[in-house]
Amino acid sequence: MAHLNDDLLVITDLDGTLLDPNTHEWEPAQAWLTRLIDHQVPVILSSTKTAAEIVALQDALGLSGQPFIAENGAIIQLDARWEDNPDFPRLLNGIPHDDILAVINRLRDEHGYKLFCFSDVDEKTIAEWTGLNPKLAAMAKLLEASETVIWRDSDDNLARFTASLEALGLMMIEGGRFWHVLDARGGKGQAVNWLKEQYRKREGTLRTTLGLGDGPDDASLLDNVDFAVVVKGLNRQGVTLKQDEPQRVFRTQESGPAGFREGLDHFLGKA
Repeated sequence: MAHLNDDLLVITDLDGTLLDPNTHEWEPAQAWLTRLIDHQVPVILSSTKTAAEIVALQDALGLSGQPFIAENGAIIQLDARWEDNPDFPRLLNGIPHDDILAVINRLRDEHGYKLFCFSDVDEKTIAEWTGLNPKLAAMAKLLEASETVIWRDSDDNLARFTASLEALGLMMIEGGRFWHVLDARGGKGQAVNWLKEQYRKREGTLRTTLGLGDGPDDASLLDNVDFAVVVKGLNRQGVTLKQDEPQRVFRTQESGPAGFREGLDHFLGKA
């Protein structure tokens, strides 16, 4: 079990985990966020969201200046105090957004795949797709190292499209409602391990890590932490982990921020 007085890192997914997938509210998780901040435990947000979206959310949550993982690990924002790091303020994992979009467009033109990208539409359409307000929907378009995709084609064509991406060094990750294309060198698990190593180098010790997520795109995150909370989600495939021992993995009965609270209650003790 973990303890609040340990050298602890909490890494959490956003939509469907810390945030309600429909309202984007986090009120059931607020008491735990306050406790973690009071105990100076870093809370690292990890999401498919863009860096611009996460910076705005950090401000609202009282987490400004802490590291975060954006675009499924394609972007790693460093702690605001790590100005001496050569990658400060932000590490981009792999090829940039415009190059990824060019590959998607070429494959779509060549094979006639039925798909839509966030880059195809305006912020009003993204707001309709996501339920975000217009300001946040505009931020969702500010992709730096990935592209968000709605797939409208067959499973067979999805397999062909994915194989073509993989041959070009890209990967297709399924999120809660959308697919995400990014450099195969990215991913939330890789980003988590990179941040763990930065803390070790600075502090001389390896922190205990507790991760939370609800979708298939969170599996690599949850496979690379000491304790994992699988929050009850809406995805039909669920979350499959490589090490699913009950002493390491807890699956919640509640969803969204209530599941976040349930998971921290389980591993860190109720408030």
